[in-house]
Amino acid sequence: MKQENFTLQQLMNSAAVKHRFEEILDTSAPAFISSILSIVRTNSKLQECSPISVLSAAGIAAALKLPINPSLGFAFIVPYKGQAQFQLGYKGLIQLAMRSGQYLTLNSGAVCEGQIKEIDFISGEIIRGEKISDEIVGYVAYMELLNGFKKSLYMTIDELRQHAEKYSQSYAYDLRSNRKSSVWSTNFDAMAKKTVLKKLISNFGIISIDQKSADLATALQADQAVITQEGFRYVDNEHGEEKIVPFNEILDLPDEKILENDEEIPPPEE
Repeated sequence: MKQENFTLQQLMNSAAVKHRFEEILDTSAPAFISSILSIVRTNSKLQECSPISVLSAAGIAAALKLPINPSLGFAFIVPYKGQAQFQLGYKGLIQLAMRSGQYLTLNSGAVCEGQIKEIDFISGEIIRGEKISDEIVGYVAYMELLNGFKKSLYMTIDELRQHAEKYSQSYAYDLRSNRKSSVWSTNFDAMAKKTVLKKLISNFGIISIDQKSADLATALQADQAVITQEGFRYVDNEHGEEKIVPFNEILDLPDEKILENDEEIPPPEE
């Protein structure tokens, strides 16, 4: 029986899967596995997703040592057209960057009307102004490295909406159908904070091959992707380039043959 024929509960009951999560998370593994099942139980759309895609998305979060409880905002398992995506929260992005030991300060937030006077077109330096209203006109991200390098990035509300419409098909669908189903529609603030921060780190941050920085690179690649054996698939982003990184090289979870021979997995009901 292939992986896609297993239920999520069967996969979680597998000794091989339990052992792999224990290797990654040690004593925290049982609580993390419980959180996976709890999240799926309370989300009807996730219940319709491929169980292996849910497991794979959760596995990325486990490998990055990020909790998947939606209320915490570090990482999420997001359903889209029958597949579960791993999605990095802006808090998780900050967490991974700070773990690398390269960042002194890292922040992102909303900008109200008047708070930015101008942006130097040569240095990119933001010149602050005086707030004149509570209207949010954009979002800014700022970082300062331990070596003294500083950089900021600002995007207007219109630029963020255009970005969301281009790179999130679910948000584009919301706009066409006057619905609010995508994360961009239901939590624009969190997605905007993450977008400016992700752009800043991707373009100007330190992403190297040492393990701590490699976790950040993996998270940036895996963000909003369905994790498959062939690699990262961006099913909600027609403009994204697939990163062909074999699934087992990322998480080293058990393959089909191991699962098929696992005596703890009960046979499917007739």
